[in-house]
Amino acid sequence: MRVAVVWNEAGEINPSGQPGPGYYRGAVESVVAALKESGHETLLCEGDKGLLAKLERFMPPDPQARPSGMVFNMAYGIQGEWRGSQIPTMLDMAGIPYTGPSPFAVELASDKVITKKLIRDDGVATPNFRVMRRGTESTGDLRFPLVVKPRRESNSFGLQLVHEPSRLRQAVEMIVAQYGQDALVEEYIDGRELCVALLGNEELEVLPPVEHDFGDRERRVITWEDKHYIAVAAPQKICPAQIGTELATMLRDISVATFRACLGRDYARVDFRIDRSGQPFVLEINSSPSLNMTHSYVRAATTGGYSFSNLVNRILDLAHIRYFGVSIPRANTPNTDQIVP
Repeated sequence: MRVAVVWNEAGEINPSGQPGPGYYRGAVESVVAALKESGHETLLCEGDKGLLAKLERFMPPDPQARPSGMVFNMAYGIQGEWRGSQIPTMLDMAGIPYTGPSPFAVELASDKVITKKLIRDDGVATPNFRVMRRGTESTGDLRFPLVVKPRRESNSFGLQLVHEPSRLRQAVEMIVAQYGQDALVEEYIDGRELCVALLGNEELEVLPPVEHDFGDRERRVITWEDKHYIAVAAPQKICPAQIGTELATMLRDISVATFRACLGRDYARVDFRIDRSGQPFVLEINSSPSLNMTHSYVRAATTGGYSFSNLVNRILDLAHIRYFGVSIPRANTPNTDQIVP
């Protein structure tokens, strides 16, 4: 089958003009290699305004107007307030099947405030929060310390931990000025940080949980520097996390409920803080988690028995079943690469 891997080499640009993370080229090339290993004909292409023309040349519709290929979507968008939904919207418009969340689901998950309201309505615990634009608004019953971060950014951009009201105003003002969006202000949950990876649609496979072990580090939150491996004492990933049966069951059930509430598709990762009493709180859901081999989602999958190649092809097959009701037929011809201008 023809599979186009779509990504954004330049990375996204938030409203302030600051580039976002995009995908590491190495991770994208690893996905391409995994697809080729299973016999798929592959195309790696940029998710820009010329995308549909490239895809039409690579995978022209068959006489019955059925798509002759699929997209493995690794694009986070380039620019604009709702950039994450751009590529899924284009693909839906053209009738091209793709992996991962719908445009609506992308934006549900990328807006941390909406996510928290959705899951709270379903009875899922999440840290108490307020939305601020000045930092002088009433904090109500929020208890310091507080985590302050942009409402719609990823990779811990702009994340700050504040311990007093005077610092809160500065933190909120910085986010509004730098990112052009509201600040999410939520209670810091003192305790452990874990994440749970999910794989599937109608039936969900819950992969082994990953814990971020901060060791003796004083600042026990995951920062942008941690995620880009430039922190002095980055937290270590432990998988499977050493937790009891009761907590494991709670994390599984809450992760599935969060996935359903946020309209997840194919795969996702749910991030948690566990307080000192053992109560889990959902921080957010990543509806298109990184497939970098060193990151949490892949670590969970490999601990759960998947090779990287099997994981990538399983995600593709789940999307194929979701669209067409059947698994991808076995390839009968050697795999090849294509470059489409």
